[in-house]
Amino acid sequence: MNNHVTVLEIDGNALLHNLNYFKQKLQPNTKILAVVKAFGYGSDGVQVAQFLEDKVDYFAVAYTHEGIAIRDAGVKTPILVLHPQIPNLTAIVKHRLEPNLYNFKIFNAFLKLADETPLMNYPIHIKFNTGLNRLGFWHTDIPKIISTLKETNHVKVQSLFSHLAASEDIEEHDFTINQINNFAYIAQQFYKHLGYEPMLHILNTSGVVNYAKAQFDMVRIGIGLYGFGNDIQETLQLKNTHNLKSIISQIHFIQPGETVGYNRAFVAKRPTKSATIPVGHADGLSRKLGNKKGYVLINNKKAKIIGNICMDMIMVDVTKIDCKEGDEVIIFNNQEMLEAIANASETIVYETLTAISQRVKKVLM
Repeated sequence: MNNHVTVLEIDGNALLHNLNYFKQKLQPNTKILAVVKAFGYGSDGVQVAQFLEDKVDYFAVAYTHEGIAIRDAGVKTPILVLHPQIPNLTAIVKHRLEPNLYNFKIFNAFLKLADETPLMNYPIHIKFNTGLNRLGFWHTDIPKIISTLKETNHVKVQSLFSHLAASEDIEEHDFTINQINNFAYIAQQFYKHLGYEPMLHILNTSGVVNYAKAQFDMVRIGIGLYGFGNDIQETLQLKNTHNLKSIISQIHFIQPGETVGYNRAFVAKRPTKSATIPVGHADGLSRKLGNKKGYVLINNKKAKIIGNICMDMIMVDVTKIDCKEGDEVIIFNNQEMLEAIANASETIVYETLTAISQRVKKVLM
């Protein structure tokens, strides 16, 4: 049992609000795939999937073990594994996960497994590279893929998809439209020659916001589900889902000239009251937040981090705050605080969220 007093509370009402916000942007028949990879963007992918099971059409994870954890929790909703590896294909079938086949090596390996098992019409997904240049077949691979698929009934293409490279950047509008058009061309070739019509999806969170006409059959909601729209106005319409809390373990009274923390990074210039909090860089806080670049909230007042962030603890200045040992500490509980942490850490909110350590207790409220 995890008895760490530092807790990440996952706001179920906020999750539902965000999901419904994107739903109202969609056509009635457009399906929703909820992305719960990376432990649900630093929260808890299993708990989030359990909560959303009857509210979405699909889940997506990055790796096989993430999907297995969700299956083992009893979730029956289809799960797309975005980046499967050949050694995991047997486990994918065992747990009824659905692989993304993105090049001929894994494509042929899975078809061989499907033939030897044998499987019948097992759902697969095929990804095409339309400009992100990360994973995916090229459009020139279409004839060979279709020819191979026509020779087997062991698999069936559940969806064709691609990924936008810059859907949040309006200055890349032409590039994004070109990606969408290329994907539409790929889909036409499959619809014309395959003999049936797989689902199509290319839009991510920012894609839903900026290119709603390209919904096709399904959209993938990732960061938007957790309260961020990659756009200030969109984010204002969403609710924060991650609330990281702790407590004050000890209070110290520091005299002028005394120091706090490793390398004596903080030197008191006046009588200072400091509070030690059991959360550190092993819990996901960047060391760049030290030395007054970051802050926490104690009794609704900002307490700046002093000295270097330790592995398991931070110390904050509470000289002007009425507080005591055991009082609650808010590391973050809104989008503004998360943005401030990301900026001070010289990174993006994605990294701030997914950096939250697995030793932090996660509770869906």
